[in-house]
Amino acid sequence: MAVGSRDGSGGVATLIPIPVPAVAHALEPARVIAVPSFDEVYTAHVAFVWRILRTFGVPPDQIEDAVQDVFVVVHRRLPEFEGRAAITTWLFAIARRVAGAHRRRAGNVRTEELSDELVGKADTFADAARAEAAATVVSILHGMDEDKRVVFALVELEQMSVPEVAKLLDVNLNTTYSRLRLARVAFEQAVQARVQR
Repeated sequence: MAVGSRDGSGGVATLIPIPVPAVAHALEPARVIAVPSFDEVYTAHVAFVWRILRTFGVPPDQIEDAVQDVFVVVHRRLPEFEGRAAITTWLFAIARRVAGAHRRRAGNVRTEELSDELVGKADTFADAARAEAAATVVSILHGMDEDKRVVFALVELEQMSVPEVAKLLDVNLNTTYSRLRLARVAFEQAVQARVQR
């Protein structure tokens, strides 16, 4: 677009270009995030939620109830999910809150009961050995403070990268690396202490 300027002769002497603001982006349709169905979220992520709840110290006899509580929230809030973060980040935040509520109701977990429960359900010697090893890992994790336990479990058990964990927990990257290092040392010391018994 151009606007003419008059020089007094009655004619247009020069054309001065005037920039036109770009409005093409305003005419583009808004990016629509496809919200997955509840069934899709449940099928794809129920195991992840179960492991997160266990990592956060929900007693074994309450994990199924806690998983159900998480997915009740998911069912209710799924239409509000805007896709600003990964669905696992959103599920993690919900599971963390639900785990805290269950821990407060249950008190401390008795890991000896967990070990007996897991080993008691085993059908073969190999199953029993795996169950006992799993109970040992859970017991060691429950001995750590929550900050270290969560980072350790997400990196070592969930196989997430440290930057992913830092973003998920909204914690500084260096702090996350430090927590992981301290958790690995604590885990190794706990394993050595059990071996020497």
